[in-house]
Amino acid sequence: MKYYLLKALVQYLQNFTNIRYIKRVDNNIIKIEFSRTDIIYFDLTKGSSTVFIKPTHEKIKKDFLAPFDIVLQKYFTNVIIDKVYLLNNDKVLNIDIVSKSSYKKQSTTLQLEFTGKNTNIIILNQNKIILEALRHIDEHSSTRVVKVGIKLAPLPKPNFIFEDKVCENIKEQLTQIYIQKEQTNLNNIKKQKISQLKKQQNKLYKILNNLDDIELLEQKSQDLYHKGNLLLSNLHCVKPYSTSVVLIDFEGQEVSIDIDNRFGSISAYVDDLFKKAKKLKQKASNQYLEEKNLRLKIEFLNRLINTISQAKTISEIEFYLPKKDKKQIKTKKAQPYQSFFIDGYKIMLGRDERENIYLLHNSKASDFWFHLQGVASSHVIVSNTKKTIPEYIINEAAMICAKFSTDTTGVFRVDYTQRRNVKIQNGANVLYNPYSTVVIKI
Repeated sequence: MKYYLLKALVQYLQNFTNIRYIKRVDNNIIKIEFSRTDIIYFDLTKGSSTVFIKPTHEKIKKDFLAPFDIVLQKYFTNVIIDKVYLLNNDKVLNIDIVSKSSYKKQSTTLQLEFTGKNTNIIILNQNKIILEALRHIDEHSSTRVVKVGIKLAPLPKPNFIFEDKVCENIKEQLTQIYIQKEQTNLNNIKKQKISQLKKQQNKLYKILNNLDDIELLEQKSQDLYHKGNLLLSNLHCVKPYSTSVVLIDFEGQEVSIDIDNRFGSISAYVDDLFKKAKKLKQKASNQYLEEKNLRLKIEFLNRLINTISQAKTISEIEFYLPKKDKKQIKTKKAQPYQSFFIDGYKIMLGRDERENIYLLHNSKASDFWFHLQGVASSHVIVSNTKKTIPEYIINEAAMICAKFSTDTTGVFRVDYTQRRNVKIQNGANVLYNPYSTVVIKI
């Protein structure tokens, strides 16, 4: 954090007489509300400490309940600001407060140190005794110990002069810091997530490329059936213990057939040829389904990569690619659909025909069903127990349906209705009525 920005921030904070609310909102970030509209975030991450203002305020995703958080809120929620200043002309912002309920003036200090290796948030009483700190530092790690109950040693004065510039509009500057910070984080997360998705794609391509050739399997199956039928039709022409025979097929062509005498009889050998032909035919059929499934998964990942690359916020990326729960059992069977969660609503996406069929058969009558109007698309189900769902959930589900059903951009019409109004005809083909339509642009 630049020194001249901290100086400008101190001047700006002179406008406020109270701290309404304070809370840690991320590992190294605290949020301070000076008024309903003036909320400032202090990021004390080592190596990249800064202060910023968000243009919009999102819900806090995690509650921090460490001793530091309890002490922070105890001393700095709904309190009177006594003094705001930079300590020793260094990048150390001090906010001294007094509690409204105090009958005797006793100040407490929130010390925010934007000082490289010493970056920290420290809560001090009026005698500079440490009440709590974001980072506790023992005597083995530094000569400046940060422990509860001891007096905080002062930081050595900087032996250089900080750049001193004029900041015309500190609020605008702090908002710009946030925008740049978010853009950097957004780009980094995009690269990371897209890299992960491409690794998944490469694994699928490797499996796909190692599959046996379906046409070759079918040709081998046909050849075995052809030889088996020829032998069966010409048993009288095959001498006992023959190792090969030349027969005329049904089109008048000569066919040379090797015979395995280990089967004891020509009939037993023919039965073995038919069994092998049947297995090859079944393998080709299964291979076709597996290849189709792999290509659909690759196609889904392509659309997911495209969605992530176009995401405008980190929250949007986290919605489409949520972090895995560490407590999740690894052996748990994967669900046969893609799921998303928003404000307690579960949105389920069928990525192929098999998953669409699964969703149709396993959804409740009260759930909501979504589908692109008039064309083949993914089926989307929103789990629900009421007669209606919020409009923003409808739009989100329709957006998911459109994004993962087509590779093109444009305006799409998405029909939706409760599952009870959808009648299955064949496979994933359905009829539905009544229904509503929402227009989506992607």
